[in-house]
Amino acid sequence: MAKEKKIVIKDAEITNNCPECFNQELKISFYQKHTYNAFYHRTTDEVTHEIKCKKCYSIIYPVNWTPDIERVFDYYNKLVSPDRTSVRFTTLFFIVLVLIICLVATGIYFYLEGVS
Repeated sequence: MAKEKKIVIKDAEITNNCPECFNQELKISFYQKHTYNAFYHRTTDEVTHEIKCKKCYSIIYPVNWTPDIERVFDYYNKLVSPDRTSVRFTTLFFIVLVLIICLVATGIYFYLEGVS
């Protein structure tokens, strides 16, 4: 099974008012999704965000955003630069690949030796 992990690519403290407790300590985080498997590690282009109050620990969803929070979100959204999408193969993948190539080469060798 592949495991999915969200890696933080940008954190910022913003001073907008929380819609729940009216505190001025909010934190905006941008995450990029990474998938880990036994054979490969994949970086996807999926970027998610979360705005959280540092006092009441509530997550502020886009429905509750004020125009000020939207402006700040748009600003930080432009600053986010996610990692490139990529696939990195693990050592286990290369070991299995070499074993399969060796088995195919051995099968072809025995087939040609038996035919001659």
